[in-house]
This record gives sequence, structure tokens and C-alpha cells, in this order.
Amino acid sequence: MSAAAPKPTESSSLEPSCRDTAAHALSIVRDGVITGEGPTTKGRVHFSRSLDADDAAWCMRILTATAVNDQPVSRAEAEVLFEINEAATERTDGGRFDDLLAKAVAHYAASASGLKVPPRSVALSADTEIESWAPSYASKVNSEMLEWIARQMRGKRQSNRRLMAMVATFLGATALPLAGQLPNVFDIGM
Repeated sequence: MSAAAPKPTESSSLEPSCRDTAAHALSIVRDGVITGEGPTTKGRVHFSRSLDADDAAWCMRILTATAVNDQPVSRAEAEVLFEINEAATERTDGGRFDDLLAKAVAHYAASASGLKVPPRSVALSADTEIESWAPSYASKVNSEMLEWIARQMRGKRQSNRRLMAMVATFLGATALPLAGQLPNVFDIGM
């Protein structure tokens, strides 16, 4: 990760103390992606509507901050990640954000379904395969969570193959009634 450590004046709004402030800090990253300006873009060239490795690193740093690491990803955090995904029309992060989005959404969906999830630093790590912790939850994910994910993805410009594969795994095991809706939700060649 090539992002420089945040300066003390910047870190106060970007260092979460709870899941609500983490969602707010992610919205600052989103705004930087949209405008190419702000505390997450200082000291580097950043074009509007682009997402680079530093943006993905900011998201990871926020999502795994000490204050929130042992809590499940919240719906608000996941929604801002979807907003970042949609805002970034150009990507130069090597797929790191897509991986992070899929893992964060799986973390939220599993925990909101009443399942135990690993700490964020483990679950969201680039070194951790989502299959190492998410598949055991696939048969237990609440169909409401799957519907929420489908609504978040419906009609978006940016598709996330990693997230679609994760949802397809969940659907195969838990939500056969939703299968008829898949062609309207995802363009996965069904």
C-alpha cells in the first residue's frame, strides 16, 4: 500500500471510533473519489471518478481500525462502499477494492443473519480468501440480506464479479425462490 500515513489533522475525521464514524470516514473517501479532492487525495495526483490503490488502502484502514475491528461490518458502511463502487468509473487498484467490497458485504450479510464472523482484519484481508470463512455461512444467510444485496446491485454501472460470485454461492444454497429474479438483478448469463 503506497498511501502515506495520514497527518494528525486529517486523521481525526478518518479515524473511526465506532461503526457510524467509520461509515462517515468512508463517505470522505467516496467524496475524494468523486471530486479528486479532499484529505484522502492530498499529496498525490487524483482524477475525479477514479479509484486507485491508495483509495482502496484508505477503505481498508478505516474498516479495520482498532475501534471497529471486532465488530461486524454495518449496513451503513456497506452502503457507502457500494456508493464508492458506483462513483469510481475508472479503476487502477488492481482489483483490491472489488475484493474488499465483496468481503465487507459478506461480513455484513453473515452477521446480520445472526452468524459469527471473524474480525475484520482477518475477513477483509487481501491474504484471506473469502471462501475460507464465508462458505460455511452460505446455507444460513437470511434471504432479506440477499434481497438487500440485489437491490444495491440492481441497475448499477459498475459490476463486481467477486460480489456476484459470492451472491451466487449464497443463492445456490439458501434462496432458490430468488433464482427466478436473478436475470433481472445480475447480468451473469443465465
